[in-house]
Amino acid sequence: MTSRSFGTSNASGFQRSDASRPSLATSGNAVKNRQLTHLHAQLAQLSANLADTDNLVRMTSVQAESMRGLGSWHGGLFMAASKVLGEEAINREQGGQQR
Repeated sequence: MTSRSFGTSNASGFQRSDASRPSLATSGNAVKNRQLTHLHAQLAQLSANLADTDNLVRMTSVQAESMRGLGSWHGGLFMAASKVLGEEAINREQGGQQR
């Protein structure tokens, strides 16, 4: 297995590091700064999306409570309608038996 050398070698075979070449070091810093800027932008977008999600979850919670109230109200209406219709059916049966 051969090992890789990340430095460059000159004609005599000695290695020199890329840090000794200012153009490559500057280029590396520019890439790093660009990546950090991009990461910062992504973090800001993530933070905004999390704030939106938090707002939507709170709104959903309020709406769920309202839906619960509507369900209870409709349940009461169905029970009242059932009672009225049941009483009408009983009254019809009693009226039919009396004739």
